[in-house]
Amino acid sequence: MAFNYDEYLRINKMPTLWCWGCGDGVILKAFIRAVDKLGINKDDLCVVSGIGCSGRFSSYLDTNTVHTTHGRTIAYATGIKLANPDKHVVCVAGDGDALAIGGNHTIHGCRRNIDITLILVNNFIYGLTNSQTSPTTPRGFWSVTMKQGNIDPTFNGCKLAEAAGASFVAREKVSEPKKMEKVIAAALQHKGFSFVEILSNCHINLGRKNKMADAMENLAWIDSITVSKKKYDAMSEEERVNLLPTGILKQDTEADEYCDMYEKLKEVYQGKREKFTPADFKKVI
Repeated sequence: MAFNYDEYLRINKMPTLWCWGCGDGVILKAFIRAVDKLGINKDDLCVVSGIGCSGRFSSYLDTNTVHTTHGRTIAYATGIKLANPDKHVVCVAGDGDALAIGGNHTIHGCRRNIDITLILVNNFIYGLTNSQTSPTTPRGFWSVTMKQGNIDPTFNGCKLAEAAGASFVAREKVSEPKKMEKVIAAALQHKGFSFVEILSNCHINLGRKNKMADAMENLAWIDSITVSKKKYDAMSEEERVNLLPTGILKQDTEADEYCDMYEKLKEVYQGKREKFTPADFKKVI
């Protein structure tokens, strides 16, 4: 029997406003299946999204949702999580939203290792606002802001997240929806900041303007620049050039989680106030 997505969707918002063939729909369905598989109650789930094509996630999901300002998804989610540490808080943001205007919040979410899942939808372009260069646009690609070809160095979001302190880092692509579902489920189960980069197609505002005529050609290009972590680890440095590994790239289950430390701090501080000492603080860490 086919999976019934209706329970998790705001049916009155259907059909979606995403372009035909957009990877965002594939990601939305994989996320719903992961939530269903884990048995997460919709009342215990909050999805926060920002501005951009992926920002529409919060409009379509029938759960607690917040559609917030550009680049501020993790800032809002941090407040939500601290106030509700027992709930699942998920951010969905594009490469521009999470790595450009919101790059500082992404870094500090990773640094704090707060128990939030960030699904970063990387389509290598500012898709909604008509093809401006984003932090992940490949060098040489055409955009409306670099019509002679992009010369900016390209961010590797997963390496950035690892370096900043995220305890779970993974990458998948929309052409592998089952693998994507498993990675999202693993991220939702992980306690700590989970950074999940999903490589997606924007065949309208990236693909067809860079000699990829349709969604399938755009997806084929993504397949050509990715390889499984197992194969990647077996390659030489020369062979790895311009390739991105997929799968779970980092998982640290021993790292301190921010909400836990915050609750411990409150417990130790309770009633102490002026008598609170450095020795008391050491009980937290």
